[in-house]
Amino acid sequence: MFMLFKLNTIPLSIIVADLKEYTAREANKKLGRRGQFWADDYWDTFMRNAEHELKTRRYIENNPTKAYLVRDPKDWPWSSARFRDDHGVLRF
Repeated sequence: MFMLFKLNTIPLSIIVADLKEYTAREANKKLGRRGQFWADDYWDTFMRNAEHELKTRRYIENNPTKAYLVRDPKDWPWSSARFRDDHGVLRF
């Protein structure tokens, strides 16, 4: 799973722990199982500049097309690509 977001005051470790706790609970409910769902660790990368961030965002948003899950990144329901206008600006 890849995510890109900006941090303010909440440490990344807390955000990741909360996300893992919630998604593990929901996934286990749907799968009818219990126990650990995610690995304990995570991998993060500091965005060096705007170009690095743009390249990373495009990589993430294009993953579903590379995996042949959809033809257009905007068709992937869990992607921010579906909220981008023709200029790449997010429009909610």
